[in-house]
Amino acid sequence: MKKYKKGSKKLLNAWVIYDWANSVYPLVISTAIFPIFYGMVTEDYITFLGYSFKNTALISYITAFAFVILVFLSPLLSGIADYTGGKKFFMKFFCYSGSFACILLYWFDIDNLNSSLVYYFIALIGFWASLVFYNSYLPEIAYPEQQDKLSAKGYAMGYIGSVILLLVNLIMINYPEHFGIIDSNGVLAQNYYFLHQFGLNNFFQDFTVYFYQLEAMKISFIMVGVWWFLFSQYTFYNLPGRKYYKQLRLKKNSSIENKNLIFSGFHELKVVWDELKNNQTLKVFLTAFFIYSIALQTVILVATYFGEAEINWNEGEKTFGLILSILLIQLIAVVGAILSAKISERIGNLRTLISLNIIWALICVFGYYIETPTEFYIAAGLVGLVMGGIQALSRSTFSKFIPPTTNNTSYFSFYDVSQKLSIVIGMTLFATIDQITGSMRNSILVFLVFFVAGAIILVRLNKKIA
Repeated sequence: MKKYKKGSKKLLNAWVIYDWANSVYPLVISTAIFPIFYGMVTEDYITFLGYSFKNTALISYITAFAFVILVFLSPLLSGIADYTGGKKFFMKFFCYSGSFACILLYWFDIDNLNSSLVYYFIALIGFWASLVFYNSYLPEIAYPEQQDKLSAKGYAMGYIGSVILLLVNLIMINYPEHFGIIDSNGVLAQNYYFLHQFGLNNFFQDFTVYFYQLEAMKISFIMVGVWWFLFSQYTFYNLPGRKYYKQLRLKKNSSIENKNLIFSGFHELKVVWDELKNNQTLKVFLTAFFIYSIALQTVILVATYFGEAEINWNEGEKTFGLILSILLIQLIAVVGAILSAKISERIGNLRTLISLNIIWALICVFGYYIETPTEFYIAAGLVGLVMGGIQALSRSTFSKFIPPTTNNTSYFSFYDVSQKLSIVIGMTLFATIDQITGSMRNSILVFLVFFVAGAIILVRLNKKIA
């Protein structure tokens, strides 16, 4: 970074570009293509570590375990980052490890399930760990009056960028021959003679389509990793780094002589924790955010798995229909994020968040009953309308409640931990209900309770502030 000037257009755009860079992971890997790919290459029940799991339950447990690690890792690294000024270093480390793991997903294989799930695990860690450092820049680069719009712009740019890549992936999956996807491993050739001998030519055609679709999906994982890595470079070039934060701490007479980074990291966290306990507004908001995030983040993560397993698709419609639904969510989410920012200017952040939670609760009720593709498309549109808004507004609202400090990363680590711990609880709850009942519908219905509870807490907070 050549010059750091808070509120400057160049700096704000550099921050936004990282949303453009990394949002391809949650869309392509977490939400759209990987869940479909996973459902195609796994049986309904698979053996892992000697135990039989429903395939959707297993991936949910793995996801929950990753977030358990993140719950403990993020605060410590955040404290160290605030102490050393190394937030950009950590952000780059997790960005690069996550993008490389996405590339490794090309070799995801049910016969090597252990290593394959490790690739998925590292990619997930990389994405979510980088976010705490990225989000912590918001109060440092933007003034309070800029933060709602900037946060919404970040999510909107992320949705647009990820949709562009997903559209390319969708075309590639449906028309693999135009992208030079061929039988490089000789799998089709090895099976052709056998199938032809038994008059199974039609089956061979179906097998060919299946093979090429899988290959196109695996190539899309590589494209995610490359996209994430390349577009993040502009962000890393322009955001302030270690030198700036060390100078800032020296100006504020902060002690930086202690060489014990672990101890210093915990010290930074303790300072923030003591401040947080005395900040009633921030404490109550975090509580509400934690509760409604249990439902919010889980629904976002499992939506495609739900569509893949619970919707009565017509033959040959499932893959295209699921990806189309995700595209619909992303496109409408752009509008939703911007619209929520505008509404918050009129009625306030908390009232807008209350309304969004109520809408989410109604979506859960509707989701329990949907069975047809048309109903799923309607649900996707509704999710898109409120998904971007509640995420962008939650981030900017928290940023506004943070007092002036040099420990923004540590503050955001508590926001981050709240979010990740909610995912652990949500995914574990979802997986357990799914495993026991054999249906994801019951899990979706349970989540409306968390949205209602979150709305109630926000109502009480709004009355205290008003």
